[in-house]
Amino acid sequence: MQAKRQAIFIADLGFGDAGKGSITDFLTRQLSAHTIVRYNGGPQAAHTVVTGDGKHHTFSQFGSGTFLPSTKTLLSRFMLINPLNMLKEESQLRELGITDALQRTQIDRRALIITPFQKAINRLKEIARADNRHGSCGEGIGECMADVLKYGDAMLCAGDLQDRTILSQKLRYLHAAKQNELNELSLPHTEPVKRECTIFTNPRFIEDCIDVYRYFSEQVEMVDETAIQMLLAQPGAVIFEGAQGVLLDENYGFAPYTTWSTTTFANADTLVQEHAYPGEIIRLGLLRAYNTRHGAGPFPTEDRTLTLTLPDQHNTWNDWQRTFRVGYLDMVATHYAKEVLGQLDYLALTNIDRMAMMPEWKICNSYSYTGEPTDLSPFFAHEAGNITKINVQQPVDLVHQENLTQKLWSCTPEYLTLPPTSGWQYTQEDKESYLSLIEKALEVPIAITSSGPTAEDKQWVQARQFLQPVSSY
Repeated sequence: MQAKRQAIFIADLGFGDAGKGSITDFLTRQLSAHTIVRYNGGPQAAHTVVTGDGKHHTFSQFGSGTFLPSTKTLLSRFMLINPLNMLKEESQLRELGITDALQRTQIDRRALIITPFQKAINRLKEIARADNRHGSCGEGIGECMADVLKYGDAMLCAGDLQDRTILSQKLRYLHAAKQNELNELSLPHTEPVKRECTIFTNPRFIEDCIDVYRYFSEQVEMVDETAIQMLLAQPGAVIFEGAQGVLLDENYGFAPYTTWSTTTFANADTLVQEHAYPGEIIRLGLLRAYNTRHGAGPFPTEDRTLTLTLPDQHNTWNDWQRTFRVGYLDMVATHYAKEVLGQLDYLALTNIDRMAMMPEWKICNSYSYTGEPTDLSPFFAHEAGNITKINVQQPVDLVHQENLTQKLWSCTPEYLTLPPTSGWQYTQEDKESYLSLIEKALEVPIAITSSGPTAEDKQWVQARQFLQPVSSY
């Protein structure tokens, strides 16, 4: 019997770090998915997977189902690719016994390449912002996307890596362009600045880079529309693995603390529509049992006690994102993310096991506004300063998003507290009540729960018919 065609779209309903890698790995195993499609983001992704036998890898550019030997990765044209990083990641996977990760990878020839010069300038600009940092991951994502607008056809694409002449021309052009931008920056005389500037002064760097890029292009399969069409026509499951989170979306996130990437289902929708995908589609939203944010920007439910209580071993302080922050579950922001996504079929709730470490269980279902008196109506549904909903702006307006961000700085969470029914310790019954509150608030059923890092720690929620999709084209 031929396996039915089924596509699972995965998106994070928060600021990222909700467990996309872990859930992708689980679904790959459960559905024997033949391909993981990366439909946004780039090398800034950090999708952690831990196997039952103790192997651990943080997937960045390979699909998070790569531990399964028959599963391939497709890096779509919406991905930004850093071949140097990808070769390092392949080496890490090789140490774990995966020797064919590159050979199982297909890359759309149109995908943009992040050059070392763009990555360096991204970091240097963030350093130059000093106390006004945007919370960059330091991987050149925003710099590369901004360069598309400035330099157009001069941008380096995956297909260009196969032609040494074109590769050399474009790489030298971008080197000169970024050198000019470097000359305009006002930077402190520090060791990190000196380190990032080194690639602009090394006379051998461009030729070495060309050699590595050519080698990389020979290890992967560069594909066109026809090959992608054939891939999506295969029977069986394909998982569209998103990156980052909806609240960081370039159009609907809280600007300027956003990514230069579309983190909604829009790119996944485009891919299945333009290839007339013949199977069924499930849209799955991921959510932690509490909220986190790694990077600068408004975070209404941020709580210092929770940040200290719930450290994350895979999300520690770094030079670019800085502190990993933790807060209580914010249903106002989550409902906004759901509305931005549009259709959402199911939820996957992760990190449920860590609820036992929380001093109390609380859910934010409204904000109080503490800022200067102003008309809040364009931004929120509210009554007497009590905010119950963040409005989705249509059409997209980045000035509106920046003004919304300013308002969010003045929003204080109002909580619904769930006391333990036993009087002193939370029970399984309390946990079920907590999950039920989330389902009712979002009007979306929970299909998967996760109480640990491995696939064995995931559970299908009883009576959920997740494998019988509720939406299709």
